[in-house]
Amino acid sequence: MALNIVWLAFFVIAFIVGLYKLIFLNDLEVFSQVTNGMFESAKAGAEISIGLVGIMTFWLGIMKVGEKAGAISLFSRLVNPFFSKLFPGVPKNHPALGSVFMNFSANALGLDNAATPLGLKAMKELQDLNPSSDTASNAQIMFLVLNTAGLSIIPTSVIALRLASGSSQPAEIFVPTLLGTFISFVSGMIAVAMYQKINLFKPAILVFLLGFGGLTSGLFYWMKDMPPQQMATYTGLIGGGIIFAIIVMFLVQGFIKKISVYEVFIEGAKEGFQVSVMIIPYLVAILVGISAFRTTGCMDFINNSIGSLFAAMGFNTDFVPALPVGLMKIVSGSGARGLMVDIFNNPLYGPDSFVGRLASIMQGSTETTFYVLAVYFGSVGIKKTRHALACGLIADFIGIIAAILIAYAFYH
Repeated sequence: MALNIVWLAFFVIAFIVGLYKLIFLNDLEVFSQVTNGMFESAKAGAEISIGLVGIMTFWLGIMKVGEKAGAISLFSRLVNPFFSKLFPGVPKNHPALGSVFMNFSANALGLDNAATPLGLKAMKELQDLNPSSDTASNAQIMFLVLNTAGLSIIPTSVIALRLASGSSQPAEIFVPTLLGTFISFVSGMIAVAMYQKINLFKPAILVFLLGFGGLTSGLFYWMKDMPPQQMATYTGLIGGGIIFAIIVMFLVQGFIKKISVYEVFIEGAKEGFQVSVMIIPYLVAILVGISAFRTTGCMDFINNSIGSLFAAMGFNTDFVPALPVGLMKIVSGSGARGLMVDIFNNPLYGPDSFVGRLASIMQGSTETTFYVLAVYFGSVGIKKTRHALACGLIADFIGIIAAILIAYAFYH
């Protein structure tokens, strides 16, 4: 199992590096720092999971009502022409396709609180079709990799942080980030399709890609001249309005079909609570390993090595100070956010510098692969992840490279 090897490597490499610092650099605090960081990460992992209990309980309750009312099946029929090509192992009009669509929609709108429970619901429904309970199916891998690609139409949180840091044009990274996240999404799709021998040159898939391109272009031309506060207001209105409308639709349709919506909600809510508790060990495990690797300076070593390599090859290395944001985002969303804000507050850079803009694009166009795999697979007890990690990392690294090239094209 790839994740098993990677997780073990976090600890072994961190221990070797810690010994080196202790023996050769006389760093007497290295292991206490690592241990403290691991304990803090373990605490954070439990707190994140507990924090999910409320939203998971609510959303899975609502989803159960939508399922009983037939609304999820309606979503499945609407998206079947596209998703049936990406998920050939899922029966036509299966409710899982509707849940997958709702998860992608919430991610695209930047509604993280809604996206995670919807994604866990989709994973559970895909698990019901899985012939091997401890091994990831092709459909689950495609779903997870597209999630790790982090398709997002509007990077609302990044724009807000740029505004708070004093950027004169906080929303200027809207289009570059949109391009970056789309490239990452498509590259993840291609990586999985090549492994699973899925033909992507089909009308339904091409129509989707062209349709998404048209939608994003329309949003760009509508919002390109808006002040950042107004853009944030409209994106919040669109996202919140769509989600609330779906909730009301589920409840009303359930009532029309004479379903006891309250009792059905409670039935689904109980499932949400159980899922929230189940993911705690998986999330704590991955966050503790990442903490040990990061605290010993291994991540810094990788960044510096990449910079030295490109410098030796004669390439421009202006991107190197922003690189930690992209690499950290793969393992920790909050860590990457902290690094980005640090760049914004650094007098050498700032939010409107090339480095600040590149960091913003990376933060908005990549996703926390290890977190997503640990939480989603952990929620259904998957132990053998097959090619999920490799394809997810391919999407992430292509997204990072795309962000660098896009930043050079727009700002250098």
